[in-house]
Amino acid sequence: MIRSVVFDVGETLIDETRIFARWADRLGVPQLAFFGLMGAVLAEGRQLTDAFRLVKPDFEIDAETAAWLAEEPESLRENFGSEDLYPDVRPALAALREMGLGVVIAGNQPLQAASALEQMRLPVDAIHVSEAWGTAKPDPAFFVHVLEAAGRAPEEILYVGDRVDNDVIPAKEAGMRAALLRRGMLGYLHSGRPEAERADVVLDSLEELPSWIAEQR
Repeated sequence: MIRSVVFDVGETLIDETRIFARWADRLGVPQLAFFGLMGAVLAEGRQLTDAFRLVKPDFEIDAETAAWLAEEPESLRENFGSEDLYPDVRPALAALREMGLGVVIAGNQPLQAASALEQMRLPVDAIHVSEAWGTAKPDPAFFVHVLEAAGRAPEEILYVGDRVDNDVIPAKEAGMRAALLRRGMLGYLHSGRPEAERADVVLDSLEELPSWIAEQR
């Protein structure tokens, strides 16, 4: 029986469209072209930062974000705000809480993302980010922290994310159940891969999650 649900952040709870649009503007490339480059490198199994280096060959993420912060300290830059929350998130989280389930957020994010999520006052029990834990997905150590945060046996935890490599496979290897969410570039791309069959369920929206969990009980 599922007793706790743990959520990834990017493209699970947060729509990253505006973030990457701002990156395109900063790099001086049309947004549609930049989105196309990101999709192309991801389809080839490459790192997302390869798309940045196709536009700017000497691109280094840490140096660029530091420069951006110095130039625009008051803007969101590479961060997100409440406007970026997918519309199905609050209703789904609230429904899970009403079902008596534990609800936790845990994703590969910097410290400032935890603060941004806390300010949204989401109906969750806890919010955790990889920088605070000192380990990131798909490292098994990240999912050890997930187990501790959820406070349940592995088989009682459902991890929800948009990637098979970072979410589904390592969650299953940790003994948890896993849901693959079909949204965002990787969500749609990964849902068509053979490894997607390892997910316990593939969702098109978080609105589907409460009823699916109810059917498992």
